[in-house]
Amino acid sequence: MNEQGPVKADGSIPPELARARAWILTDGKAGDENQCIGIAEALGIPYERRRIPDGRPLTWMAPWGPIDPRDAPGRAGGLLQGPLPDLLIASGRRAVPYLRAVRRASDGRTFTAFLKDPRTGHDTADFIWVPDYDDLRGPNVFTTLTAPHPVSRARLDAARITPDPRLAGLPWPRIAVLIGGDSRHLRYRKADMQRLVRDLTKLAEGGCSLMLTVSRRTPPDLRAALENLVKDKGGFFWDGSGDNPYIGMLAIADHIVVTSDSANMVGEAASTGAPLLLFDLPRTYIRHRRMFAGLAMAGALKPFIGRLEALRYAPIDATPEIAAALAEAYRQHRARWARDEATESSVQRSAASASAPRGPF
Repeated sequence: MNEQGPVKADGSIPPELARARAWILTDGKAGDENQCIGIAEALGIPYERRRIPDGRPLTWMAPWGPIDPRDAPGRAGGLLQGPLPDLLIASGRRAVPYLRAVRRASDGRTFTAFLKDPRTGHDTADFIWVPDYDDLRGPNVFTTLTAPHPVSRARLDAARITPDPRLAGLPWPRIAVLIGGDSRHLRYRKADMQRLVRDLTKLAEGGCSLMLTVSRRTPPDLRAALENLVKDKGGFFWDGSGDNPYIGMLAIADHIVVTSDSANMVGEAASTGAPLLLFDLPRTYIRHRRMFAGLAMAGALKPFIGRLEALRYAPIDATPEIAAALAEAYRQHRARWARDEATESSVQRSAASASAPRGPF
């Protein structure tokens, strides 16, 4: 396996994968879809995205309920129309019933991979990845410290060779600041926002160049305060216009400040090898704290308290490892199918021979 996935020394991918028709199935949530894309790209295979439309009946019953009958496999105009794929990579609670439907309709021929705990048991899919901090285990469950993502080494290297012109002129040290936002389980309090702006101001006044990107979930007051900080102290604030500078920011960052509400962003930041400074928020998931503790033990992460930290570690990226494990499971799955089909063909030939009319001698 090379740096970019389970490919051969000559740069080709195994024939079992090279011939595969792949779907990525999610409800369109960026975090779920990006994890699936990261794996597909690490495998080096083309893929088709299938997104569960908003407002579909029965999705409120997921992961246990059925799919919308309009989306039945093979039904024209439905989500699962057309020939079923060889490989299905899915993520998200609402995708679980659709994965089961594909598995049934293909009689198990489609290899199904699910990223994160489906909440319906390890036998829901042929291959399941979960982070180390999750409890799900089983013979087909693969675990790693960080999640899969599309921030590949190749993308980072390319962004370093040709830096984003909006960022290239910023003086050193350049600090990428990755801001998440409110969710169902976590809210940015006024005190949290004030503390974050205060500590970032310390960096800016100390001569650091801030490169800021916010989320759609970022509270408006915090977004405005951060934008004003950059206007006052210099740096870069992405307002959503032009190309997304996310990879470019990660690639050239000397340090990365990231908020604790997004384990995905923390994992992506860890793939750079740059020191990680975690802005901790109350009510951060205990499970995510286990991941952060693992990164701290690896020498990659310290709390952000308004100053830079000297941290050295090798980039941490589990995506190629997960892709290699999935590729091996896929190879074994295809080999079993080939054996079963050969056995079935042999039985059918024997039955046909036994039932053929015999001559008088």
